[in-house]
Amino acid sequence: MKIETRLADMGVELSAPSIPAGAPLKPWTMSGNLLYLSGAGPTDAAGRTPVGRVGRDFDTAQAAAFARSIAVAHLGVIKDALGDLDRVLQVVKVLGMVNCTDDFTDQPLVINGYSELFVELWGENGRHARSAVGMAQLPGGMPVEIEAIFEFM
Repeated sequence: MKIETRLADMGVELSAPSIPAGAPLKPWTMSGNLLYLSGAGPTDAAGRTPVGRVGRDFDTAQAAAFARSIAVAHLGVIKDALGDLDRVLQVVKVLGMVNCTDDFTDQPLVINGYSELFVELWGENGRHARSAVGMAQLPGGMPVEIEAIFEFM
């Protein structure tokens, strides 16, 4: 089944990537058959970024939902870059960063919110190498930021 059909069946809608005007970066770049996605944070339906620390302002489940929303945003970036999500061969590497309190140690559970969507969509090819780390702060105070690398045909 086509990935976009599966997403529609799941009720997932993709949006186009956005980078602030004048920023010295872009949402994706390619090298050979690898697609590198810039770090992204969560946004709500109005486009606002939540602000706060996991372990103080957000619990693990809320942060995992933020991570899943980043996965959906990254799917929009992949669609923009490749034109067709079915060109993805494999999720290669994910770096998940969690803005958290000093005593918070469940970063992997937070980033599972991102990783699990790709396993749902691509099965074994959705499994990937990954780092899930705690950070003292993230841009704008966002609670989660994730970047990723995909192999495509």
